[in-house]
Amino acid sequence: MADAAPKRIVIWGTGFVGRMVIAEIVEHPRFELVGVGVSNPDKVGRDIGEICGLAEPVGIVATDDVDALIALKPDALVHYGPTAQHAEDNIRLISRFLRAGIDVCSTAMTPWVWPQMKLNPPNWITPIEEACADGGASCFTTGIDPGFANDLFPMTLMGLCSEVRTVRASELLDYTNYEGDYEFEMGIGREPEFRPLLENPDILIFAWGATVFMMAHAAGIELDDVTTTWDKWVTPTERKTVKGVIAPGHVAAVRFTINGKYKGETRIALEHVNRIGSDAAPDWPSGNDDDVYRVDIEGTPSIFQETAFRFTDGSGRDAATAGCLATGLRALNAVPAVNDLPPGWVTPLDLPLIPGAGTIR
Repeated sequence: MADAAPKRIVIWGTGFVGRMVIAEIVEHPRFELVGVGVSNPDKVGRDIGEICGLAEPVGIVATDDVDALIALKPDALVHYGPTAQHAEDNIRLISRFLRAGIDVCSTAMTPWVWPQMKLNPPNWITPIEEACADGGASCFTTGIDPGFANDLFPMTLMGLCSEVRTVRASELLDYTNYEGDYEFEMGIGREPEFRPLLENPDILIFAWGATVFMMAHAAGIELDDVTTTWDKWVTPTERKTVKGVIAPGHVAAVRFTINGKYKGETRIALEHVNRIGSDAAPDWPSGNDDDVYRVDIEGTPSIFQETAFRFTDGSGRDAATAGCLATGLRALNAVPAVNDLPPGWVTPLDLPLIPGAGTIR
């Protein structure tokens, strides 16, 4: 294992997550970065060291030439593309790599965490299945939530119980320094009358419900129904964020749940509480520490577990940023295991333990 050749990696995407992962991969003994793809024409032709704010050039220039990246014959494409709102572009790009026989590990299409979810439309599933079959390649979608903290962790902990009455997996995060789109999707920063995209129950279940369906499958049950709740908290005072200022009278916290019903009761729940400032929505759930992923299992025995992602390197980067880096590294570190699996979809239930080979050095 120590003498294994480094996995040759092409990364697509130099956004918030991609830039951080590139800074790590260039120092990693188990991976060799051979190419970087971008969709922004302003980045094409620039050294990725410059794009990622590294101290020195890396010697690899960003490109939007997909054929050139495929010609590098990497072991995997690690894809940090846009969200499922850009499904057609994601499917078109990922299919090209799969059809060329190149495995893909992606963080983009959250419904693909559990492709068997019936809400996945055929035009999102069939092209990938056909590309995997044509190229003999595998496709894995992952992250922290979904993909790890709020599905793999609770499923692992359920394996320590004789009976599980309820399991709740929660993301409890302060979004003050988060640069992603929470205005349109969640309504944070907007007036309370605004109806954000994810407040629609069908869209919310489609976007995040794969986790609930996967846990039900792992437990050997079929859910009777899946419901949602959505609440918003309006700030009485001005709140500053990395993206600007949220004025008084606007939404500064949201809380939603996706609830898997079995035998008439909620047995599996996914919960998000996302705030601007740790003091926002003080009556809503929070962790023993700020910014955590929490699992609460009521069963025999009951289990309560919190996971916190932090930087302790003096960089001053916050917990949300640490979680974003972990999201990206989950996809990267999965490459060797995905390479060893047969062609087709890959889910967390298909993978062996991924202990992070090469991380202690």
